[in-house]
Amino acid sequence: MSQSVPIPQPAPRWSDRLELGEGIRWVGGTIVLVDILTGRLLSAPEGDDRTGPLEVLAELPVPLGAVAPVEGRPGSWIAAAGTGFCLIGADGKTERLACLEEGRARVPMRMNDAAADPFGRFWAGSMSYDEVEGAGALYRMDRDGTVTKVLEGITVPNGPVFGPDGTTMFLADSVRGVIRKYLVAPDTGELGEPSVFTTLDSGSPDGMAVDMEGGLWTAVWGAGRVHRYLPDGTLDRVVRVPAEQPAGICLGGADGRTLYITSARVGLPTPGPLDGAVFEARVEVPGLPTAQYRPEWV
Repeated sequence: MSQSVPIPQPAPRWSDRLELGEGIRWVGGTIVLVDILTGRLLSAPEGDDRTGPLEVLAELPVPLGAVAPVEGRPGSWIAAAGTGFCLIGADGKTERLACLEEGRARVPMRMNDAAADPFGRFWAGSMSYDEVEGAGALYRMDRDGTVTKVLEGITVPNGPVFGPDGTTMFLADSVRGVIRKYLVAPDTGELGEPSVFTTLDSGSPDGMAVDMEGGLWTAVWGAGRVHRYLPDGTLDRVVRVPAEQPAGICLGGADGRTLYITSARVGLPTPGPLDGAVFEARVEVPGLPTAQYRPEWV
């Protein structure tokens, strides 16, 4: 990707202004995303209208961190929600699968960002509502439904996202401003020792996506930017976003070359007119397909 070709400033789409828009995915020819604190699962409406509201697919009574599509269950999602994992059916009803952070005496917790890997497993991070240092963790649900706490001591985990062949994982510890890289064992999901992929001097790395060249894109919370990094960690692109808190990103569209960006209004004393909007811009390198959770029990 040549730096000589600029990316236009992302344009706002749809009329919604989300409290904490994250977890955006390109699935089945449309975007799907969450408004975490309101517990809503949203998608783009049918047709070409980019000015109306997003469609509500489901509304949960707990925070909804992120979802992944479930193979063999059209319109269903596995979700990091509340303090654990659940299934959201095509009718919007939920089925609890695992309680991970419920009843912890130390601090109130919730699930945050999540994604499936190319091998069909589901990964999700947890965090405390008050971003207590080191209170968060990363969990993995295998295809047989077994849940493992993979990492702990994270403050605010975002991602994970996976490289093109699924054997590399990137995980942001947002408050600490660092993105780490892990090798992933294809058969077991076991992680190798981490290495620091990049550290940000300002703003916090938030939602991420990987493109077909292995480039890593990340929203930079608090800085109004999206960054693209080369596979060796070199900063390749900076995209300015007209919102202070970009939060989630994905690469989608018919050719995979539309960059979608969510943003948030939460915590801003005087949100601007575009804070909380969903944006899009065109890029050169297409993204990877959204991976599905592939349960053995379907």
